[in-house]
Amino acid sequence: MDEQVVKELEEIVGVENVSTAPVDKITHSYDATQQRYLPDVVVYAGTTEEVSRVVRLANRRKIPVLPRGAGSGFTGGTLPVRGGIVLVLTRMDRILEIDAENLTAEVEPGVVTGELQRQVEKVGLFYPPDPASKDFSTLGGNVAECAGGPRCLKYGVTKDYVLGLTVVTATGDIIRTGGRTLKNVVGYDLTKLFVGSEGTLGIVTGIILKLLPKPAGKKTMLVQFETIEGAARSVSAIIGAKIIPTTLEFLDAATIDCIRGASTIFLPDTCRALLIIEVDGDLAMLDPQVERIMEIIRPFGILSTRIAATHDESEEIWQVRRIVSPSLRKVNPDKFNEDIVVPRSKVPDMIRALEKISAEYQVPIVNFGHAGDGNIHVNIMVDLKEHGMKEKIEKVLDEVFLAAVGLRGSISGEHGIGTAKAKYLDMELDVATITYMQRIKHAFDPNNILNPGKIFLESYP
Repeated sequence: MDEQVVKELEEIVGVENVSTAPVDKITHSYDATQQRYLPDVVVYAGTTEEVSRVVRLANRRKIPVLPRGAGSGFTGGTLPVRGGIVLVLTRMDRILEIDAENLTAEVEPGVVTGELQRQVEKVGLFYPPDPASKDFSTLGGNVAECAGGPRCLKYGVTKDYVLGLTVVTATGDIIRTGGRTLKNVVGYDLTKLFVGSEGTLGIVTGIILKLLPKPAGKKTMLVQFETIEGAARSVSAIIGAKIIPTTLEFLDAATIDCIRGASTIFLPDTCRALLIIEVDGDLAMLDPQVERIMEIIRPFGILSTRIAATHDESEEIWQVRRIVSPSLRKVNPDKFNEDIVVPRSKVPDMIRALEKISAEYQVPIVNFGHAGDGNIHVNIMVDLKEHGMKEKIEKVLDEVFLAAVGLRGSISGEHGIGTAKAKYLDMELDVATITYMQRIKHAFDPNNILNPGKIFLESYP
């Protein structure tokens, strides 16, 4: 990179917050996809004004700018595929306000999601979105990807809690969208447009979030089933009875085989599907909800049920879900983690399709996820050292996404598109829809400096 550009960056954020050192460039060259692209320079911004000045410089010089938080994404959303400036926002990590009267919080993008949850719960409030990465992922990244999590069945995803944003545009302008009120129909809803845009339309430097009162209590259940169909029919029956649990997590037979023996909870060979069901709310309503759920699902081939009576017992149940990811490495060393979505009634059809794909291509596929909203985490476990494996994986992914779309589902529920899924976009969206999206990108970022190479394979017109 031009030494003059580096010098100007140092003048903006301070010499100590600019690095061209190989170790820093390598550290910010990859995410959970394990692909690697080196940036030209790493910049650690501390204020909205600094972000604005950095972007103005980049736009003038037509240098790519890639906003980055914890770098924990699964689709290459923060990869500097065209080099340029990785603009790290983790210094901007303040919770500016928790407003208990109006149930809002104002935060900077570098705040870790789990930390916000802990702080608001101290004053009896609740921020529901809970991605699996909540203990290290940042709220800026959550906004960029519209993160979800197990609780989204009842409470919704990140976009349902973003009331307003401070955004630095591609030209370095600072704009503010939305506000602190629940109702706001003044002009276009730019807030929702920026949420989930993966840093391609603007860089979020401030977030106003809606909070809820913290539920008084919760009750956790683990139910083992003879078949995946029984588990799926249970999910549909529960929701059909107008009961919306906080979470409805499922594990398929392949996943259960991975964790059998690693859990303190006995999982017999006859257990071919598992649901973790959690309800929350007023204490007086918890036991009646659990009893009603048990009545509803009893006909669907239950092997056993465990209902937590204490916090420790609830944690023991959730440990079954938490040990899944580390247990997958028993199968093979390399993982392709996809997050397809299908209508919840189609989950068994999708699982059967995945089993067929697994058998046809002779690759293990392990599935778990959020049964209540049909969000399946498809884990294709391989050894990339095997000859021809990369080519085989491409074919497997084609089949997985085609099957999901064929069941009227989606190729991504919460991970985003990034680079990993860009070439599959036209499986789900027609040419006209993609073209209008590209026109929006061009209107916001005419020089294509903001996170280029993401979402769309082709450059916009």
